Amino acid sequence: MSRHADDRTKGSAGPAEPATPDFDQFAQNMGRLVEEYGKVTAAYLKPLERGQAKTGQADEASDMVKTLGRVAEKWVNDPAKIIEAQASLTGDFMNLWSAAFKRAGGEEVAPVAEPDKRDNRFKDPDWTNHPTFDFIKQAYLIGSRWAEAMVEGADDLDPHTRDKARFYIKQIAGALSPTNFVATNPELLRETLQQNGENLVRGMKMFAEDVEAGGGELKIRQSDASAFAVGVNIATTPGKVIFRNEIMELIQYAPSTPQVLKRPLLIVPPWINKFYILDLNPEKSFIRWCVEQGLTVFCISWVNPDARHAAKDFESYMREGIFAALDAVEEATGEKRVSAIGYCVGGTLLGVTLAYMAAIGDKRIESATFFTTQVDFSQAGELSVFVDEEQIRAIEEQMAKTGYLDGSRMSGAFNMLRPNDLIWSYAVNNYLKGKAPAAFDLLYWNSDSTRMPAANHSFYLRNCYLDNKLARGEMQIGGKALDLGKVTMPVYNLATREDHIAPAQSVFNGSQCFGGPVEHVVAGSGHIAGVVNPPAKVKYQYWTGGSAKGRYADWLAKAEEHPGSWWPHWFAWLEAQAPKKVAAREPGGGKLPALADAPGTYVKVRV
Repeated sequence: MSRHADDRTKGSAGPAEPATPDFDQFAQNMGRLVEEYGKVTAAYLKPLERGQAKTGQADEASDMVKTLGRVAEKWVNDPAKIIEAQASLTGDFMNLWSAAFKRAGGEEVAPVAEPDKRDNRFKDPDWTNHPTFDFIKQAYLIGSRWAEAMVEGADDLDPHTRDKARFYIKQIAGALSPTNFVATNPELLRETLQQNGENLVRGMKMFAEDVEAGGGELKIRQSDASAFAVGVNIATTPGKVIFRNEIMELIQYAPSTPQVLKRPLLIVPPWINKFYILDLNPEKSFIRWCVEQGLTVFCISWVNPDARHAAKDFESYMREGIFAALDAVEEATGEKRVSAIGYCVGGTLLGVTLAYMAAIGDKRIESATFFTTQVDFSQAGELSVFVDEEQIRAIEEQMAKTGYLDGSRMSGAFNMLRPNDLIWSYAVNNYLKGKAPAAFDLLYWNSDSTRMPAANHSFYLRNCYLDNKLARGEMQIGGKALDLGKVTMPVYNLATREDHIAPAQSVFNGSQCFGGPVEHVVAGSGHIAGVVNPPAKVKYQYWTGGSAKGRYADWLAKAEEHPGSWWPHWFAWLEAQAPKKVAAREPGGGKLPALADAPGTYVKVRV
């Protein structure tokens, strides 16, 4: 028998023995901990006293209770099934107790429940080697999996309610994990004793600061915000703002090659986050890389809206965003035709715009690229759990009070798609270990949230997520019925294989909506890392298989896998359409003078 197996069965390997704590120092730190907790309470109460408390969490909690109540109703209606489910849970715990007793007696026993290999919460050896913590871990896994099974086993539950119940059970299970508590986490217990509780004092201080920063709600820091400044060491590709209106600034980037492709490139980023995800730093910047390939790059930087923008709807973003940008590109370069890229909801807006342009015969966009974009929302993934008539009405009532949806609501929703990785791992690191998070540009960008105008967001939720009108040919903009089948220019549609926001299946469905040739490509990783994947890193991979036909699983099985970044493949596709070159264009050198240096002023407005 191996030494590891022997330790495991006999339970002889306990936690590393911590140094005996200094009890006087420990007591002093507990007093400081109470003081810091008082600051948390003050930060929470301050907006309440001023009448500035944010709303929304009560509505979300109410929906969770209602949803899980519907699951319970289905079980109550079948007492025999309840008894069966209880017997199953009882049986698993009896097996766990039996295994624990056998292990205590020196027998070799197999675990009753094991975590998923990708679950990093239980990596500390004591979760396996120490009998007590191993028992706690397995008891948690048995209970959480039983709760999941209860959702799956509820008869006659409509699909949307079941999806919501799955989602809420995942949130509850994530919150109740023993890894989130000092007394039940061996690593936290060791650190707390070794540091005489100093880690908890530091953590509570950060907790108070984060509640203060969130305006009375906890805003978990994921990165060291002090390490970054937009335009200084992030979003630094040289360029100029050449146009500005109420909802966007248009940036033209400075060339780095003597000649450029004649046809300019216009990037339409999402307004749910800021555009500089495509310009994080010189090594990761898609925008800088495009400039280096000889493209004249223009990028929209959306305003961070407030109450003044409440009435700005999807049509406003089309006309004052994309159409205004097309006019400015023509003035700056003399070119009437462009290639366009749309990312995430920016891609959805681009798809809507292309369908409208097809309806009126506007051919200024000759080529379209979509990054992780949904135009068919029939299989929109986990974010759909937030969308039904009741929840949309609640959101609209909140937006009616302010004119916008607070950026923290969307940021929180995205984090809840991966709660163990994006919420609880940081909560444990920051508030229980007392460690400030490292400087990470991607997570800094993720926390730099933006608001959504009321009219725009309501249109998006209802017409896309709720009713899927664009894919059905039922959406109307500017009095025109939109038909994606009439969009016949070449399309490059990029999905990412592990996307939680725009699932690969959903993007594949969307590829089949367009009426022209579609180059469908799937990249490795997720919504961000799969897109921001520069060639120099030789990271991840991508799959090509031509147009999206048949079933997604069949397409992927037959697709050709390529190592590294998809960026060169995309550029070859784009260049082949319009290879003619002209002398490089300097921003501000045409009819439109430079208004500001890139990255502009709108992007620096923080929530």
